[in-house]
Amino acid sequence: MNLSALLTAAGIGTLAGLHTATWGMYKDSIHEGFFWPRYFRSPIVGIVMALIAYVIARPSLDSAGSMAAFFGVVYVLERGAIELWKTFLRNEDQGKYFIPMQFAVFGKVVHSQARRLAIGAVITTAVCGTFLLVHYAAPQLPLQGSVLLVFAIASISGWISAFLGAWKDAPVEGFETLKFFRSPLWAGFWGLLVAHFSTSILVVMMAALGYTIFTLETYKTFFFPSKPRGKFAGKPILYPDMLRRRQPFVILYAAIWILVLAGFYLALTGPKQGLIAII
Repeated sequence: MNLSALLTAAGIGTLAGLHTATWGMYKDSIHEGFFWPRYFRSPIVGIVMALIAYVIARPSLDSAGSMAAFFGVVYVLERGAIELWKTFLRNEDQGKYFIPMQFAVFGKVVHSQARRLAIGAVITTAVCGTFLLVHYAAPQLPLQGSVLLVFAIASISGWISAFLGAWKDAPVEGFETLKFFRSPLWAGFWGLLVAHFSTSILVVMMAALGYTIFTLETYKTFFFPSKPRGKFAGKPILYPDMLRRRQPFVILYAAIWILVLAGFYLALTGPKQGLIAII
């Protein structure tokens, strides 16, 4: 096992986790306070997911393109692990939320732990099965040079996110058409970029969803800083001091964005070795 690549994977996992921890803290801390153990939860999960992904897939991680793709994959794995835990495993008072964080049916929380676990297993199997089905069917598809087909396949991960998000949010805050189509469109866009330097449609789909979350959460968090996240809509600000204390974290957040954009620039201006060559 390549120790240098393993350390690189852990570093990428740390950056992915710090990014998700920061946008989550920036919006939530004014409602529920700031705790360092909670902040470092995502970086730790990011490292674990990165090491697991590296051990299974053994990516080279010796180029900007491979690292950019790996960042997107780890990002979605970290988000998936955290959301699974919050939705199906964690038991928490839901009264502080406007939108329940535990699994709910038409806005009504499913309190039975066993039932939530069973539903979580079914949903996880269905999502993973969809990714694997597309992955194994991809070699039979005319992907080379087909921009529209790659876009459509990459957007599948966005559709999954859109449907799951609508299931959770729409019964409480109503269905928003633009919001529903946002994730598939962004996933298709990011998929086209990642496809420049990855030959795996599974990597393209996963990274596309990771970067979709990366982008949309930035938009929702920092373009509308005074608008509470949906789960805290209408809830009072209980920790107003966090409006000031959270500001220094923006520097770290912006630095990670710059690193990611620099990685894409270097990857896209280098040799094209992926599914398609668009530019």
